[in-house]
Amino acid sequence: MEPQTLLVEKDGPTAVVTLNRPRNLNTLSVKCLRELKEVFPLLQDDPEIRVIILAGGSEFFSAGMDLKDQEVQKILSGPLDERLARVKAGPEACQAIEDVRPVTIAAIEGFCLGGGVSLAVSCDFRIMAQRAYLRIPEIDLGLNYSWGSIPRLVRLVGPAKAKEAIILCQEIPADKCLAWGLAEEVAPPGKALVAAREMARKIAAKPPLPVAMTKESVNRCSAALDRCGAYMDGDQFLLTAYSEDHAEGLRAFLEKRAGRYRGR
Repeated sequence: MEPQTLLVEKDGPTAVVTLNRPRNLNTLSVKCLRELKEVFPLLQDDPEIRVIILAGGSEFFSAGMDLKDQEVQKILSGPLDERLARVKAGPEACQAIEDVRPVTIAAIEGFCLGGGVSLAVSCDFRIMAQRAYLRIPEIDLGLNYSWGSIPRLVRLVGPAKAKEAIILCQEIPADKCLAWGLAEEVAPPGKALVAAREMARKIAAKPPLPVAMTKESVNRCSAALDRCGAYMDGDQFLLTAYSEDHAEGLRAFLEKRAGRYRGR
């Protein structure tokens, strides 16, 4: 059996949820995503918890979706309803993070790729270590960027920068993320979690009711049209996953070469 994919630590009014698949570069299995979907509402039920920090580790945050996960590989096989259920694991985890009442902070060290970026932009705040970077590689793999992430990214950085991040698939270093509005703070290397705990301490010292009200009000105002732009994410993923370009993208990734795409 796979070891526990998440570690949860409670420190007074702060909870730290740490991705716990270091041997797999914290790639996101379907099991891990389902545990994320479950743990955030559970933490919300604890009246003492005011802030939740999502962390990856001291060297990296997440390498994105686990393409070797058996359940991920089953997305392209079996009955359509089962495939859709697996496809929904990512967006449901992100939605659980966004909807939770406590304030959420992503503490990012090292690389944060694909689905890891989706988790990070679902949080209220992001703190990155100086050598950390974000990268969204989906298009290079012949896939759409899904999990409801495009509306969240557009809200944070605007349409042009969202297109740049998604279409070019290039690394976005911490300083650039700060300038874009993708990060609220850049911490010294190895200190992202320390900085996140300090922000959590300041938030937890505020009156809890107006903090929660403010979070909900801002989210509802800024995300009112998100579902209009993301409701077909899963369908688009299945469509692109069956394309010749996706197969070529995977081959190119494994062979460490540029892909040759034909729009098929």
